[in-house]
Amino acid sequence: MHYPKISVITVCYNAQSTIEQCIRSVVSQDYQDIEYIIIDGASTDNTVSIIEKYIKDIRLFVSAPDNGIYDAMNKGIALARGDVIGILNADDVFAGNHILSDIAQAFAGNAVDIVYGDLDYIKPGKGIVRKWRAGQYKKGMFNRGWMPPHPTFYCKRQVFARFGNYSLEFGTAADYELMLRFMHLRQVPSFYLQQVFVKMMVGGVSNKNIINRINSLFFDLKAMYRNEIIFPPIALLFKPLVKIVQYF
Repeated sequence: MHYPKISVITVCYNAQSTIEQCIRSVVSQDYQDIEYIIIDGASTDNTVSIIEKYIKDIRLFVSAPDNGIYDAMNKGIALARGDVIGILNADDVFAGNHILSDIAQAFAGNAVDIVYGDLDYIKPGKGIVRKWRAGQYKKGMFNRGWMPPHPTFYCKRQVFARFGNYSLEFGTAADYELMLRFMHLRQVPSFYLQQVFVKMMVGGVSNKNIINRINSLFFDLKAMYRNEIIFPPIALLFKPLVKIVQYF
């Protein structure tokens, strides 16, 4: 079996409170064929000095202004040389030191171009507050509001080359739009690995205030129309509803 080189991309900006634990969760992985790339948006706090402590474990570190998180992700993808690419945000950590080994095994043992899994939301002092258990994708599920957790989304680099990177025109829904484009519109074969990949801190730009939430809904709807969801308003209604079970 062919075990892939995995490129892990972390994008950050003024992330001094979380970047170290993120980096440690990557460099402690027991999988050997990892390419770690960090794209920093010219942080003004201590983020860069923290990153430099681990520079020997980072293949490529870039610190320069960008046009937001998805622009930074695209920069990382353009620089990546791995067979498979995944994103680990600065305030996220891998759930264990074997995660990338298990992802590599899933790619090696299945004829797929995408592997994704499950995610736990963590709140300081409270532990796990939400459990996102994605389940195996079946054709048409995006029409009913389904999506996989983006921090668990690992995709072969050749798919980005064929179908494009994150589109900045979709704002905070750029990750949703990309997964929708790859899995629903282009029908890229995927595999669900039933285990928690990532522990993610609660919060997020799209949920900071009511204006951001309204904008997020607009971008979701735009992504649905662009990628041939059958009834976009219905899918938009179902999208938050299918998440209710994650809180129990």
